[in-house]
This record gives sequence, C-alpha cells and structure tokens, in this order.
Amino acid sequence: MAVRPDPCHYCDRPRPDHGHRHPGPHPGPNSTATGLTLENITGVFSKTLASTWLTNSLVTTLSTVIVAVAVAAPAGYVLSRGRSKAVSGYSLLLFVMQSLPIITSVVPLFILFAGMGLVDNLLGLIIIYVGSTMTVATWMMAAYFDSIPVSLEEASWIDGCSVFGSFTKVVLRNSLPGILSTAIFAFLLAWNDYLVAIVFLRSNEIFTLPVGVQSFFQQNMTDWSGVMALAVVMMLPPIIVFATLNKYFSVGGIGGSLAGR
Repeated sequence: MAVRPDPCHYCDRPRPDHGHRHPGPHPGPNSTATGLTLENITGVFSKTLASTWLTNSLVTTLSTVIVAVAVAAPAGYVLSRGRSKAVSGYSLLLFVMQSLPIITSVVPLFILFAGMGLVDNLLGLIIIYVGSTMTVATWMMAAYFDSIPVSLEEASWIDGCSVFGSFTKVVLRNSLPGILSTAIFAFLLAWNDYLVAIVFLRSNEIFTLPVGVQSFFQQNMTDWSGVMALAVVMMLPPIIVFATLNKYFSVGGIGGSLAGR
C-alpha cells in the first residue's frame, strides 16, 4: 500500500461532508473534483479571508526584514570594528537578550501594548518581530563584517572617504551574502510565527496566515483540505525567495575589490 505523506494528499482530493464543518472550501459529496485539482486552494481564497491573511503576513514579514536589516547592519559593524568597553558591554547585552526566550516577555509586552493600543495591530506585531530578530541578526552581520579586510576601509579613508562612506560604499557593497542571510533569517522568523501572533491578534481580518490556519480546527471537525491548502500557500514564498536569491550567496565581491586595488 502506497502512502503519500505530502500535503497535496489532502490539498488535491475532495473529502465527503460529514455534517457540521468549517465554512471553507471543503468540497461536499457532490463535488465534481477528481484526481489532481486546485479546487481547495482556489476555494480557500474565495470562501475565507485567506487573501487578507496573506496580505497581513506579507506586510509584517517585509516590514520586519527591512527594519531588521537596516538596524542590524550598522549595529553589526560597530560590534565587528569596535574595541571599546562600551562595545563589549553591548555584546554582553545582546547575549543576555538572546538567553531570554520570547515567551517570557509575552505577558509584560501584552500589558504594555494594550495600554498603547498596539494589541490586535500589525504594527505591534512588527515591533515584536524586529526586537526578536535583532540579536541574531546583529551577530550575523558582525560575523560577516569580520571576514572583510579592514585594509579595504583604510584604503578608502586614504582616498578621502569618511567612516560612514567606507561603510556604505566598501563594507556593505561586499556584504551581499551576509545581508541576504540576515534578511532570510528575519523573513522566516516573521513568516512562520504563530506563538506571538495568536496572543496579540484578535480580529479575523487582522490574522496572519499561521493564525488563520488555526481557525480551520474546530471542536468537532477539522477541515484538513483547507488546512493543507493554506499550508501549500505558506510554503510558496520561502521557496520562491530561496530559489531567487540562491545565486547571490557567494563571496566573489571581496575578491573583486582586492583585485581592483
């Protein structure tokens, strides 16, 4: 007997309707679908708020990626090049922050955000995601900056470039793989999060995709066709991102800079 473990086993085949069920794309006994079909995927968008959930997920994820990379890049540069006690203290602070799991901060953050009107708000979710990614993102950027020779920056200073100019024109220009790695880390953390989102989001129209999937689980019935259809949709953006950016993960930029000197 062959077993199909992939989600398409539920995504592409209709199942009979046994009475009470979620008002989603789950086909009934009179469904004309046979064999491989996208009926459940199209149905989940037409009969639920899946398109709204997808938009919310994209907004929170892209915002998290942009802010996290924009803040982690200069922070990682300071961590990589700085040798003062303040930098050592900053590094220790990052370590302490990383040692505390996000679950320990959920209740205090909920109370704080409730007073600020950020509960059931995508902005509040973005703030938490950015804070959650900053420690690892800063370390990732600092580790990659360590691999870039300081002599490149010194040469730019001799040519009259400022510290900020050498950072943007020399260091960042040769750090594309590190930037992409950091961006993908932030992307996956925000895109796949369920724990924080289920606590801070209350309204159906504010849900992200992971929380939206949870609404298909009812007390007496689980709409597995809808769950698996959304699971396939959730897999597509990470696959597209990795397939598109894979060719940029190289260290050729540094070699080109050294050859040009």
